[in-house]
Amino acid sequence: MTLEVVRSFFAWCSVINMALLVFWFLLFTFTRDWLKRFHGKWFNLSDSSFNAIHYGGLMFLKISLFLFNLVPYFALRIIG
Repeated sequence: MTLEVVRSFFAWCSVINMALLVFWFLLFTFTRDWLKRFHGKWFNLSDSSFNAIHYGGLMFLKISLFLFNLVPYFALRIIG
């Protein structure tokens, strides 16, 4: 496996994960009430806990994206 293949792998992982992050944000922003009703069928969540869970998930995904995709990509760009 060449350096270019690994670099391309991390670049595409970053693009896919950013698209997932943006999709989740837009879904949560514009369909929050529908999501609350949908999840309310299985879980009895208050509005504040529902918001905290989604905010925490978005934050975890963003930190993971930076740590596991973008940092290795930029490190490979620097050494390559």
